[in-house]
Amino acid sequence: MRPILITLTALLLSTTTAGAETIVLKDSNVTEWKAVYGRVEARDMVPARARIGGVVVELLVTEGDEVKAGEKIATVRDDKLAFQIAAIDAQLQALSSQLDTAEADLKRGNDLVGKGVMTRQRVDQLQTQVDVARGQITATQAQRAVLVQQGAEGEVLAPANGRVLKVPVTRGAVIMGGEPVATIGGGGVFLRLAIPERHAASLKADVAIRIQSAKGEQAGRLAKIYPQIENGRVIADVEVEGLDTTYVDARLLVEVPVGERKALFVPQSAVSTRSGLDFVTVEAESGESERVVILGEPVELDGTANVEILSGLNAGDKVVAK
Repeated sequence: MRPILITLTALLLSTTTAGAETIVLKDSNVTEWKAVYGRVEARDMVPARARIGGVVVELLVTEGDEVKAGEKIATVRDDKLAFQIAAIDAQLQALSSQLDTAEADLKRGNDLVGKGVMTRQRVDQLQTQVDVARGQITATQAQRAVLVQQGAEGEVLAPANGRVLKVPVTRGAVIMGGEPVATIGGGGVFLRLAIPERHAASLKADVAIRIQSAKGEQAGRLAKIYPQIENGRVIADVEVEGLDTTYVDARLLVEVPVGERKALFVPQSAVSTRSGLDFVTVEAESGESERVVILGEPVELDGTANVEILSGLNAGDKVVAK
């Protein structure tokens, strides 16, 4: 049985003759524990999304891999972008030829206007044609840069340091822009509890809790209690040093203190068992007598083995321990 954590308020000992001790029973405060299951969760669950739509031509990670922020984890390719860039390049060549022609016409116009053969108004028109051609080239180059950037955005990058928890796509799959390629769990892990709301008033932040894991019993701290109740449960986060992070969403048995009660304890040496019944010797004015008691869980107090008395004794009774 699990030992009970208590705050000892009173077990008064007085030495008697014949090597026996008389214990005056007084109530002790016993912490009530509620057993619930907690889930190991990552602090940050960040999806790595595709920025463009297309075909997944490269997938570099799988579930369980460790990644760093900015690391490439997949490549999405849209073949239409290559055709659009080729069309833009053809437009640039045509515009470049138009610009060469406009600049040549402007140069001849400047020569002729000095000889009085061409008017200044016509030269201004030729200059406007040159400026328009240059503007069209600049705008077309900007359009090409946008397409090139879209192609570069086909690289899906890890948004944070952490572990890959889920990869919902495969190589060759067609995805849309904004669709997640992988889910990254980062920022460390913590233990999340869902405690019945009837215990909400008893929960306090920073209290110690007990956790049963593969490493044995571990101590934790109730770090945060959320104010919103979900489906009749109070959500709370627990901080645990050395928490096993092998599996995310793994469930661990957790015991949370939800209150206190009064209890009586006597040394195990004061209890004798005969015919399946437990007896405790009690000292009274008329002398010593035995009482049948019902025992609870054992507990260690100040290095001495004790046991809880559920029935048969009252506070103030004098128990003889031999």
